[in-house]
Amino acid sequence: MSLTESTMMALGTSAPDFSLPSTEGITVSLSDFNSSKLLVVVFMCNHCPYVIHISSALAELAEETMPMGVSFVGINSNDTQAYPADSFEKMREEKAFRGYPFAYLWDETQEVARAYDAACTPDIFVFDADRTLVYRGEFDGSRPDRISSGNYDSAKNPSTGETLRQVLQDLLNGKGAPTKQYPSMGCNIKWRDS
Repeated sequence: MSLTESTMMALGTSAPDFSLPSTEGITVSLSDFNSSKLLVVVFMCNHCPYVIHISSALAELAEETMPMGVSFVGINSNDTQAYPADSFEKMREEKAFRGYPFAYLWDETQEVARAYDAACTPDIFVFDADRTLVYRGEFDGSRPDRISSGNYDSAKNPSTGETLRQVLQDLLNGKGAPTKQYPSMGCNIKWRDS
């Protein structure tokens, strides 16, 4: 695992289009969220300890804000041949296990991750009703505690989602996103060899 920060795509960027298969067996596109007040795009995967660390709080925050007009979508862009734990079949299991209430999509070609300049898992982007980027950065300030290679503990510093929760509340209340934004941090996206 290589600890990587998000590249912080320029605020004001329009959401790159996507049309990807979901774990439910349907294709989900950017246009499917046209009626949403806000769209949260999360590049994630199954095996990353940083995604696992936020998984419960992410599911809870989505459940809490989706009735308010906030849509979430998870996208897995990892090389599944090199990392079979992130396979499409395992994605189905992971979504059910974590209780994610949002679509979990497979970016097999990695073209969507490249369009978003995604770098890590989790890498979080929030777009307003016009699908303009208003926030990109951390879910919250917590990180899993590394015990040893491949072993992490989330109990010492549990994830709450407080940063993203505040961003979404402020945007829904017309206050705008914070000007000071901190990059997300996690495992690097597992790119296929060219």
